[in-house]
Amino acid sequence: MLTILGFAMIATFLVLIMMKKMSPIAALVLIPALFCVAVGQGAKLGGYVIEGVGTLAPTAAMLMFAIVYFGVMIDVGLFDPIVRGILRFCKADPMRIVIGTALLAAVVSLDGDGSTTFMITVSAMYPLYKRLKMSLVVMTGVAATANGVMNTLPWGGPTARAATALKVDAADIFVPMIPALAVGLLAVVLLACVLGRRERKRLGMLTLDEALVTEPETVLVGAGSGVAGGGDRLTKAPKSSSSGTATGGAGDTEDGDGDEEFKGLDPHRSTLRPKLYWFNAGLTVALLAAMILELMPIPVLFLLGAALALTVNFPHMPDQRARIAAHADNVLNVSGMVFAAAVFTGVLTGTGMVEHMADWLVGAIPDAMGPHMAIVTGVLSLPLTYFMSNDGFYFGVLPVLAEAGAAHGVSPLEVARASIVGQPLHMSSPLVPAVYVLVGMAKVEFGDHTRFTVKWAVLTSLVVLGAGILFGII
Repeated sequence: MLTILGFAMIATFLVLIMMKKMSPIAALVLIPALFCVAVGQGAKLGGYVIEGVGTLAPTAAMLMFAIVYFGVMIDVGLFDPIVRGILRFCKADPMRIVIGTALLAAVVSLDGDGSTTFMITVSAMYPLYKRLKMSLVVMTGVAATANGVMNTLPWGGPTARAATALKVDAADIFVPMIPALAVGLLAVVLLACVLGRRERKRLGMLTLDEALVTEPETVLVGAGSGVAGGGDRLTKAPKSSSSGTATGGAGDTEDGDGDEEFKGLDPHRSTLRPKLYWFNAGLTVALLAAMILELMPIPVLFLLGAALALTVNFPHMPDQRARIAAHADNVLNVSGMVFAAAVFTGVLTGTGMVEHMADWLVGAIPDAMGPHMAIVTGVLSLPLTYFMSNDGFYFGVLPVLAEAGAAHGVSPLEVARASIVGQPLHMSSPLVPAVYVLVGMAKVEFGDHTRFTVKWAVLTSLVVLGAGILFGII
């Protein structure tokens, strides 16, 4: 009964938010509350919620101060050179912009933190998508899928969890998987090419031309940053009647004056601190290094980093208050979503739904599949890491799958490697706090993001699994 109700609760949540019948926050709170009453455990709802909040509180604190920290770094101009480099590559070609999104998300994902990746990627790319009227769900979908592939880094979380759960070395899981993960990353780039071509076909080749547009548009870089787009204008080049594509597109020409000035971030904004650039760069590198080396809990690192960044870059109290206020909207949206998700996860775990769902799935595996348990684990990692937290999957389900495989001579290492292939899909799960940073900053409805991204993320995960099988890794 709990198994059926667990799947029904998740399905109800996904259907309602994808049909836009409820907001994600309302759905995350009300649906699990109703199902908790339905299973006869309504009296324990408070305890489940408090337990869920306690579990996710460090994550919420990390996101709050990380948003403030990276928001300040964006304001003071730390990432302007990255943006300019991307713009030089992308010009005004939609296909190049989508590829640039995938590459930027992959590179920034090296720090192992999805929230950081999404904040930097959206802040850099949002002005381009907005000005060129490109689909924002393309940006969120590509960024989430690229980050999912890179989330398998040993310090990213899933690999370390798998190693801990099965008592094996994380390096023995990750290093052999590098070729398969590289194929997965290549698949994301190819996906970006396909989606970019689709956007190019829809919009035509675009060119920047200030003279032909009279109505100004202000583009905010990230939520609440208050940064104007610099006054550049966009016009659509005339399409060729024979080919359906525009002529003279910026993607096929040398940089002109318009492209040179189109930097996405206003180069004259008052919050810039060019004299403190190397201090801010050094602080960010030190912060990321401390995260990777686990010198302190990540929430504490971002709390200290945000306080230091504000104090050094904006020593006057009114300026500090202004910067905090500029990012308060995004902080509130994201932290509110995380605490709402605590209700969902608290009920799912506290009522025993997760455990019953996992047991049912494991029990449904035929005995004949025992010798292929690594492949079975890879396939199951897609739905299981989407419908439950990484902790629930790696510490609750994976040991059972590994034990079943061991009975048929399957190495725990093979099962562990297969267990990480579902991460491209996992990063768009409603149970992942970082995805709310992504959709919140990109101003995309979570349901729209889910509807667009899931199919591509599943395809990418299957490509990684297929490559692992082909190379003899799994």
